Amino acid sequence: MIRPALPHPVPPAPRGRGAQSGAVPQRFGLAAREADGDWLDVRATVDGPVDMLRTTVTVEQPRSILTFNRSPDIPFDRSINAYRGCEHGCVYCYARPTHAFHDLSPGLDFETKLFAKPAAARLLRETLAKPGYNCAPIAMGTNTDPYQPIEGRYRITRALLEVCLDARHPVTITTKSDRVLRDLDLLAELAAHNLVAVAISVTSLDPRLSGLLEPRAAAPTKRLAALGKLAEAGIPAHVSIAPIIPAITDQFIERILAEAAARGVRSASWIMLRLPHETAPLFREWLGVHYPDRADKVMAIVRSIRNGRDNDATFFSRMKPGGTWAELFRTRFRLACERLGMNRLKLELDGTQFRRPEVDGQLRLL
Repeated sequence: MIRPALPHPVPPAPRGRGAQSGAVPQRFGLAAREADGDWLDVRATVDGPVDMLRTTVTVEQPRSILTFNRSPDIPFDRSINAYRGCEHGCVYCYARPTHAFHDLSPGLDFETKLFAKPAAARLLRETLAKPGYNCAPIAMGTNTDPYQPIEGRYRITRALLEVCLDARHPVTITTKSDRVLRDLDLLAELAAHNLVAVAISVTSLDPRLSGLLEPRAAAPTKRLAALGKLAEAGIPAHVSIAPIIPAITDQFIERILAEAAARGVRSASWIMLRLPHETAPLFREWLGVHYPDRADKVMAIVRSIRNGRDNDATFFSRMKPGGTWAELFRTRFRLACERLGMNRLKLELDGTQFRRPEVDGQLRLL
């Protein structure tokens, strides 16, 4: 089949990266960046450019680690992000625009120029030890993945879980990586005290498609296997179909739920594709490269459920899209969960066991 030519051709994306190029408009008055040495580190040869793009990590020393929010349409009021940027490279990631605040691109910079916070556990311990601190579940993985590849080297997420266990503090985790199983010992002990729930996001069951959408995230089979191992270990496991991309991944809704249920998972949710700020042009570019035959259809459906726009940032409607297509996805998800016996029980983590951790050698008051 002959595919139509792109209106604005883009160079091939670096292998293993989600963003296709650097030609994305910038906010905050920053100059637009082109796909050259600013974003793409290439080495010229007689045969043409060779991709030399590598991940770099900068150590960040924040003064605080807990982020509080007052958003009325999300189920948590505090979160921790041990890293900035995410090497998984999910092209649809709604967190990409946060890199623009640092004069970095939400495109390739977001997935290659990362920041790590090694002092996170110490900062969390100091925060929890404050007399005025009130315990409520901490959400991890709300902006960037706590188990992205560099966690294997920095182990910041594990250190944070150790603090939570010591303080008997409830925590929730969202990830796209089976690397979460490396902390199975801590998670099992937290679960024994009803202090943890782990959600793994599964977008499709097609490894090739996942490789295009989420180039450095775990393969779908590995994520499903990790869900099964979590459930087997008695850890509350949750499958998140996030995001659902109309005409691309919605075909997998029922099958993902069935595969998760077969592995003992009894909790599920879904999130519709969100395209804030620079994420929208990045995703449009990705569609033009990989799915030019249906790019217009995908975006037409997206606009139909987002009040005629690429993205709707309004509270409540941003998490509960409207329109015929959204209602269709909602109904399919609900019927599949009913058939599989999912979402019959609501998990409530226990915050009554909280005890202020020791800081600077001070003994905990019992």
